[in-house]
Amino acid sequence: MNKASSCSDEAVSTVGMSRREAVQRTLRPAGYQTLIGVTHYDANEEEQLLREQLLHRPAGLIVTGLDRNAATRELIAQSGVPCVHVMETSQRPGVYSVGLSQADAAAALTRHLLARGRRRIAFAAAQLDPRTMQRIEGWRRELVAAGLFDANLEWLNPAPSSLALGGRMFEQILAMKPAIDAVFFCNDDLAQGALLAALRLRVPVPRRIAVVGFNDLTGSDQAVPPLTTVRTPRWEIGLGAAHMLLTLMRGETPPSPCVDVGFEVLVRASS
Repeated sequence: MNKASSCSDEAVSTVGMSRREAVQRTLRPAGYQTLIGVTHYDANEEEQLLREQLLHRPAGLIVTGLDRNAATRELIAQSGVPCVHVMETSQRPGVYSVGLSQADAAAALTRHLLARGRRRIAFAAAQLDPRTMQRIEGWRRELVAAGLFDANLEWLNPAPSSLALGGRMFEQILAMKPAIDAVFFCNDDLAQGALLAALRLRVPVPRRIAVVGFNDLTGSDQAVPPLTTVRTPRWEIGLGAAHMLLTLMRGETPPSPCVDVGFEVLVRASS
């Protein structure tokens, strides 16, 4: 049986599994198995993983994002294996991608906070992977345009994302002066942790400070209060990537080399 290899640099999560499940459900009926790899956002680990998976002579590759080291890019190019990039979009010739503009999604969420009258909007991030950094750019862009950008509002921590870290960051941000009136967390893990900390500290959200996240992870709609976030359509991304890869593996040209699936700002009670 032919094999299609799917490489991902994201930690396993409920939403992440949705994308992978869409890939598997599309490729399996077409006669392909999937090999899944997790690289923990480490470029060298991704390179090693790809070297190992190419030994299996895969029929195709699905990789997360566009940012990787030169050796990995060369491996993909020299392999001759059809490759689709997911979670981001690219207009570069010869690059096939299915995803969304992380920066535009972050900008839209920042505009929501500005429209609600928030003026001191912090950005709190962990992991600091390429998509997180693109979200920071979207946040910066909107604050610069509004004349409200302050580099002191950036809280960047390279540690792995977690509820506990989100809670600690929230407590630190609360102590800032002048006071912060909103926190844009780079993902829902951190934001959920912040909401738990707010309950523990009896800080009213959003009356005292608004809290928003990104990715609409499981449980965000059940948080107290329910979390405002950005829905990234990962099932649709997985489905689109698998169909694009099938087309490439048949030696055909996809209708478009770049598919932007968009995003949705989900406004809930935390903002």
